[in-house]
Amino acid sequence: MDRIAIVGNAGGGKSVLARALGEALGLPVHTVDDVQWRPGWTRAPLDEVAAAHAAWLVGPRWVIDGWGSWELMAERFAAADTIVLVDFPLRVHYRWAIKRQLECAVGLRRDWPPPGCAALPITRELLRLMKRVHLEMRPRLVVLLDEPKLREKVVTLRSPRELRRWRDGVRDAGGRSAVRRGRDPLGPATNR
Repeated sequence: MDRIAIVGNAGGGKSVLARALGEALGLPVHTVDDVQWRPGWTRAPLDEVAAAHAAWLVGPRWVIDGWGSWELMAERFAAADTIVLVDFPLRVHYRWAIKRQLECAVGLRRDWPPPGCAALPITRELLRLMKRVHLEMRPRLVVLLDEPKLREKVVTLRSPRELRRWRDGVRDAGGRSAVRRGRDPLGPATNR
């Protein structure tokens, strides 16, 4: 695995997974939220986000965590050799997101939110967005990832246990050749 795209609803551990994979495989890690949000939760211009994204994609090796626009996701998925869909039940995403928001508010975490943004003020909006992602955007994402040119690249993680097991399998493989070729170290993904 040399080019990994991670996508899924908020609060699913995508960023933590991205950092773990980056460390285990020696890959640079890029987070879409860090370029699409400016201080105070102001959206960056789309051309700036697209330019940063394009710079990431030309690299030979990377992990990219997050959504961005549908067009950027399609480019990322086409360039990736592995696409990880974190697709937990919505209640799990809610629980993990609320826990993260509280940990950020009391200073236990420094990895989120993006620089210059405060976690707690946007919690209610985040929960509304998560529901919208689950009900409206997730179905479109699942259809996109089921396209023949992408299907074989997709690893779907449907529970925290599956996420930990897959992540640990990659870590245990330690970057050996089977992992670098993009094969899932634990066998076929749940949707292959």
